[in-house]
Amino acid sequence: MKKMVISLLLGAGVLLIGIWGVMQFQDGSGESTASVLNEAKGESITDLKGDDAKGHPIKKFDITASKKQWNINSSTSVEAWTYNQSVPGKELRVQEGDYVKVHLKNNLDVPVTIHWHGVLLPNKMDGVPGVTQDAVLPGEEFTYEFLADHPGTYWYHSHQHSSKQVDKGLYGAFIVEKEKPDYAIDQAFIVDEWAVYEDKQSLTNMGSMMTGGMSGDGEADTKAMYDTVTINGKNGEAVKPLDIQEGEKARLRFINAGYQTHYVQFPNQMRVIAVDGDKVKSEEKSSELEIAPGERIDVEWTNEGNAIRLLSQSEEVDDVTIPLGNQESSTSSLARDEGRTVSGTSYESEELLFKDIPQNPDVTYKMNLNMGMNMGEGMVFQINEDTFPDTPPIKVKEGDLVKVELKNTGMLNHPMHLHGHKFQVVSKDGRKLEKPIVKDLLNVKPGETYEIYFKADNKGEWLFHCHDNNHADRGMITIVDYKSVYSPFKFGEASKNTP
Repeated sequence: MKKMVISLLLGAGVLLIGIWGVMQFQDGSGESTASVLNEAKGESITDLKGDDAKGHPIKKFDITASKKQWNINSSTSVEAWTYNQSVPGKELRVQEGDYVKVHLKNNLDVPVTIHWHGVLLPNKMDGVPGVTQDAVLPGEEFTYEFLADHPGTYWYHSHQHSSKQVDKGLYGAFIVEKEKPDYAIDQAFIVDEWAVYEDKQSLTNMGSMMTGGMSGDGEADTKAMYDTVTINGKNGEAVKPLDIQEGEKARLRFINAGYQTHYVQFPNQMRVIAVDGDKVKSEEKSSELEIAPGERIDVEWTNEGNAIRLLSQSEEVDDVTIPLGNQESSTSSLARDEGRTVSGTSYESEELLFKDIPQNPDVTYKMNLNMGMNMGEGMVFQINEDTFPDTPPIKVKEGDLVKVELKNTGMLNHPMHLHGHKFQVVSKDGRKLEKPIVKDLLNVKPGETYEIYFKADNKGEWLFHCHDNNHADRGMITIVDYKSVYSPFKFGEASKNTP
C-alpha cells in the first residue's frame, strides 16, 4: 500500500494532508503474503460455505499415501511415494454434477495433502498446507468434498513440499466427463521426468547457470536434474498400450506432472480440443504438441497404424513410445519441425470470460519473475524481487476485476498457476491476442510478457505460483488475498506445513 498525498490550497497557506489510500496499482511494496494470510479479519476460510451435496449423485473414493518400490521398466525401479500403491495414483473419473468425496489416509512417515489442480472448488478443500488446511500427518486422515460441475481434464497431487513429493510420484488424473462422452476411446496420459540413475541435483549449487551456463531454451535446470522420462509411470517396453484399432478415433488427455516442458509427437495429424479443462476452437491440425509443467491438453486423434512418441529434451535420455493395442505399429520418429508444434496458447477458447479486453480493472498487479542468489541459500526464484513468504500478495475484494502483468526477466521458464480461478490471456509482449484463451496455468518463457484478467469470484486465500515446483520451493509463490477473510493455519517448521 502506498501513501497518497492530497494538497489543498486554503486561503494564503497550503495544507498537506497525508492519507492512506487504496490504490488500483499494486507494485509489490508494503505487505507480504505472510503478513496478510493470518491477519484476523472477517471470516476464517474454514467458515466459508462449501459445496452442497443435496440433489447430486455422490462418488466416493479412498486414497492411501504410502511407499512402494516402483518398476519404471523391467530393469529399472525407484522408491516411490504413491497414492494407492501406483504411479500415477488411481485415476478418478466422475461425471458432471457428481458430488465427490475423497478420503485420504496417510501411511507415509511424512505429512501429505491432496490439491485438486485446476478444479474450481471451495477454498478449504484446496489442499494447500498452512494456507487452506493442516497437512495430514502420518497415520491421520482427511476427507475432501466438492462438486464436480465443470467437465474437463484435471489432476491431483500433494501440495506438501511439492518439489519432492510430486517428484516421487504423489499424483494422479482427475477426469470430469460430460453426461454423454463424445468419444468411445478416452484415455489420460501423465508425462513426467525422474532422477533414476543418480541423485537429483540441488538448485543450491547451480549458480553457474546464472553466468552463461544456460542452454538458452529456459529448460537448463531440469535437463541437468533428470535422466528418465515416463508415460503413466513407465517407459520402454513397460508402457501400457493404447487399446485402439487402426482407423479408430480417440480423445487423448495429456497431463504434465513434471517440471520440464514436454513434446508429444504424432505420426499423423491430431486436433487440439481442450486446454486446462476448457474447450478450444481448432479446426486446423498439427503433428506435435508442447505441454508445459502442470498443463493439460486434450487432443482428438485417429490411429493410422503408427505409434505416438514422447520426445526427450536431452541426447542422453531416451524417447518414450505409446504402443497401439495388440497390432504391429511403427515407432519411427518424425523430423522435428517447430512450425508444426502447437501449445496451450495456440487456440481461442470456445467460452471466454470476457468478450473484449476489460476496461478499468479494480486491481492491477505487475508480477516480475526473476531469479537470484541468496547468501547461504544459493539460487532463489523471485516475484518482484522477493521470495515466499515475503512476496507481495494480490489483494482483492469479492467482485473485483483483476489485471495481472506477468513478465519473465530471468533465464528459465516459469509456468504460473493460479488456484481457485480461471483467467483470460489477452495479450503477449504488448500485442492483443487474436485468439484469447481461458486457462489456469500459463508458461511464461524468458523475455515474455503476458496480460491476464480474472474475476475475484471465489472467496479465500489462493496460491499463485510457478508449477516448476523446484522454483516454487525456492520462493516463486504469492497469494490472491481476499481482504474479508483470513487463514487460521500456519506454515513453517513448527507447524509441519510446507506449502
